[in-house]
Amino acid sequence: QVQLVESGGGLVQAGGSLRLSCEASGSTVRFADMAWYRQAPGKQRELAARITSGGNTAYIDSVKGRFTISRDNAKNMVYLQMNNLKPEDTAVYYCNAAAFGVSRWGQGTQVTVSS
Repeated sequence: QVQLVESGGGLVQAGGSLRLSCEASGSTVRFADMAWYRQAPGKQRELAARITSGGNTAYIDSVKGRFTISRDNAKNMVYLQMNNLKPEDTAVYYCNAAAFGVSRWGQGTQVTVSS
């Protein structure tokens, strides 16, 4: 069973950077497609970035060119490097792992971008 723990959130000024980390445990992590979702106050949770087990990546348009998702299978880690942050990036960011028809979530980490 995969368990996920996020870290790295915080308060940053617009234009700044943060790096989120997701530590994954479980024997099936290396087979999982990993993703970062985010949920802003009063809005639905949305997919921000995804990386497949094979390393292919995808991003929503609003973060393309600013965010980079990566994974280190040897360390069971997934990262989200966020640059040139904007106030509209403020949200709780959740790590997600999907493998063999099962989806797991972390507890989330708050990212707040001040203008």
